[in-house]
Amino acid sequence: MRDTMRRLSLRARDDSGAAVVEFVVLVVLALVPLVYVVLAAMEVQSAAYAVTQGAREAGRAFAQADHPAQAMDDARTAARLALADQGFPSQADSLRIDCSGPCLAPGSAVTVRLGLRVPLPFVPEFLTSTSPGAVPVSAEHVVPIDEYRSSP
Repeated sequence: MRDTMRRLSLRARDDSGAAVVEFVVLVVLALVPLVYVVLAAMEVQSAAYAVTQGAREAGRAFAQADHPAQAMDDARTAARLALADQGFPSQADSLRIDCSGPCLAPGSAVTVRLGLRVPLPFVPEFLTSTSPGAVPVSAEHVVPIDEYRSSP
């Protein structure tokens, strides 16, 4: 009887294999949030680069156009191409262009603002229109109009 009790008590204290289970649980609890944060940061960084590049290219396209109407079309196209290059197709709706003085007048400046809402990874689409489901990213670029160009 005593031997049986001793064997049962030894089996109850035997922890072989428990370290592996604890390690797996801790790794999952630590790595899953870390991987999610890295994925979200990479997506936001990509969007930040895309809007910066989009604002710059839209400003350059606007400043090189011959007429203000053509300049707006060129700027929208340049912004869409820059955003699509980084994986954000057809999201150049928040493009805003302001001119200091008459647009395309020699010596004036053009301010281009481009914004984008970046949906977080694995967030349902109905939540991306709210603040917790998406991160707003924006950029501003000022392009001087050449003083020696001809007026439109």
